[in-house]
Amino acid sequence: MLLWLPVLAGCSGVGIINALTPGGQTQAFEAIAYGEAPRQRLDIYRPQDADGNAPVVVFFYGGTWREGAREDYRFVGRALASCGIVAVVADYRLYPEVRYPDFVEDSAQVLAWAYRHIDRYGGDAHRLFVMGHSAGAYNAAMVALDARWLAAQSLSPDILAGWIGLAGPYDFLPITNEDARPVFEWPNTPPDTQPIEHASERSPPALLVASHRDTTVNPERNTAGMARALRSYGVAVTERYADRTSHVTLIAALAWPLRWLGPVLDEIDMFVHDTRPRAEAGPASAQ
Repeated sequence: MLLWLPVLAGCSGVGIINALTPGGQTQAFEAIAYGEAPRQRLDIYRPQDADGNAPVVVFFYGGTWREGAREDYRFVGRALASCGIVAVVADYRLYPEVRYPDFVEDSAQVLAWAYRHIDRYGGDAHRLFVMGHSAGAYNAAMVALDARWLAAQSLSPDILAGWIGLAGPYDFLPITNEDARPVFEWPNTPPDTQPIEHASERSPPALLVASHRDTTVNPERNTAGMARALRSYGVAVTERYADRTSHVTLIAALAWPLRWLGPVLDEIDMFVHDTRPRAEAGPASAQ
């Protein structure tokens, strides 16, 4: 297994990871349009016995806002569905077709679609979560924390029971990643592009997971920093570190062959099922 790790975690291993992550008692609904653009499509993975009360997780993948495809993340949808969760795995428009904030707007549009339609697939819109890895965690954080984006959909972050960030960049000015610079039109990037600037007492509860071995997104500045910011407003935060993983293998740890790297799926499962529906949640408190 250790010899196979670089292959399984890399782009060439996505097909293997997907193939080795069983669907079990789950169903998939593919290529559902949430907008008019070709990349505005989503897939849904649901437990076969979903009865309208299942929690819902909307997932956005990473790729420096330049690459990625929902088909590569079937293992995420299957893993979540195996835990009794209705999973929505969505594409969003990428650079150079678009720049900030278009992909955030797409993310809000996905959430609005899920909130309004997920009951058809056995999900409970009152138990709606948004999750992302890397650049996708940025998207998730922005729609969860900055009310502007869901307001454009006549909604607010109050629809969310919680949000989940895996190795997310939440505080990255000045931009040192050359691939990310044109996405945010550096050096003319305003401070309000940073998710950490939008932490407040109204923020939904959060599960933040990273690895201290991450050399791509600094975990102390981003994950720990976001956790401190949210706690300063009394928001409930679960903060975890899976130090067998790297930046890439943190999300790969959801796949069946790589779950020995850390209990990432278990943490997500526990957070989603233990967090009360947003409509019933009382004042948040730090954990």
